[in-house]
Amino acid sequence: MSTSPQPSVSPAPWADAPSTGRLVLGDGTVIAGIGLGAEGVAVGEVCFNTAMTGYQEILTDPSYAGQIITFTFPHIGNVGGNLEDTETSNLAARSGVRGCVLRGAITDPSNYRSAGHLDQWLKARGIIGISGVDTRALTARIREKGLPNGVIAHDPDGKFDIDKLKAEAAAWPGLNGMDLVPDVTSGQSYAWDEMRWVWNKGYPRQENPEFHVVAIDYGLKRNILRCLASAGCKVTVVPATAAADNILERKPDGVFLSNGPGDPAATGQYAVPQIQKIVASGLPVFGICLGHQMLGLALGAKTKKMHQGHHGANHPVKDFTTEKVEITSMNHGFTIDRETLPDGVAETHVSLFDGSNCGIQVKGKPIFSVQYHPEASPGPQDSHYLFARFVELMRARKNA
Repeated sequence: MSTSPQPSVSPAPWADAPSTGRLVLGDGTVIAGIGLGAEGVAVGEVCFNTAMTGYQEILTDPSYAGQIITFTFPHIGNVGGNLEDTETSNLAARSGVRGCVLRGAITDPSNYRSAGHLDQWLKARGIIGISGVDTRALTARIREKGLPNGVIAHDPDGKFDIDKLKAEAAAWPGLNGMDLVPDVTSGQSYAWDEMRWVWNKGYPRQENPEFHVVAIDYGLKRNILRCLASAGCKVTVVPATAAADNILERKPDGVFLSNGPGDPAATGQYAVPQIQKIVASGLPVFGICLGHQMLGLALGAKTKKMHQGHHGANHPVKDFTTEKVEITSMNHGFTIDRETLPDGVAETHVSLFDGSNCGIQVKGKPIFSVQYHPEASPGPQDSHYLFARFVELMRARKNA
């Protein structure tokens, strides 16, 4: 009989991993899983996103500030992370996302653009994650009962004070009435000239722009700025608190109202009066997401919280101005109440999922906005035409 040492046997890959993560909902529900990313505890609103790609863009979208994202697609992290697919507009800012919930474990990356493992990427950005969760069941719960408040926790030792986590989840006030824009807006003005990504070349720089656009940063995504630059616009970004007089002194050809997080009525306390002055100037105005909602408020409409919101890259929207249907990228938990739209404001787009408002236009004026994300990052590019529409409005006014 051989006396040579026998090889050590590693645990089977399907063996139970230590339970080092918890997701605790406001109603006391406790979901166990495997912690990943940053260690610690974070509280926020739990939503779900149906996109099959673009998790890095989603996790760096400032519109998700104050939220814990449940990914319905089971395999998240398989293409790793890189330095290009980041949507936070200000290099010094973080997106504000509180955490992420995954079905499967993060595998080693397999993509030629990968610069590192998603777990390390999450750690570097202070984002807490948990895997091993039945995300289908959690999504069904959100669809039935609405967006819950929750606490996500990661402790490598698996030690949790569940009663304390339950109390924290129950006590969090939720996004209604919450202004999160100060957490994600840029602290100063800056110029932008980077255009849309070109395969295997990166981001080219703009030359000879035709128009000047001032973009108000309520939580800007980079690809919006890239789309504006690619459409021929020199872009100046200003903070969310910028005064209308300061914006108009820059003599722009148009003004852009960006996406962002939180309750539009709360941010509108200081933003809406400035938007009203910009509208009164006669300049072309284009708004996206939070910018769309606050334009609606500035025109006299009201906004309301949605039951489950829209989060994903597969949302069908009908454009009444063209009678076409486009597949869009969405991320919002509030919407304009169409019943409150004033005379002179037309509904231009509508969701084919639930019929909610997705676009408005001021009749006879170069002012319009949409609820979804036409910059498509991540998501289909069906809606890039809206940037061309904005440019045509500026060109018509300039020629007149």
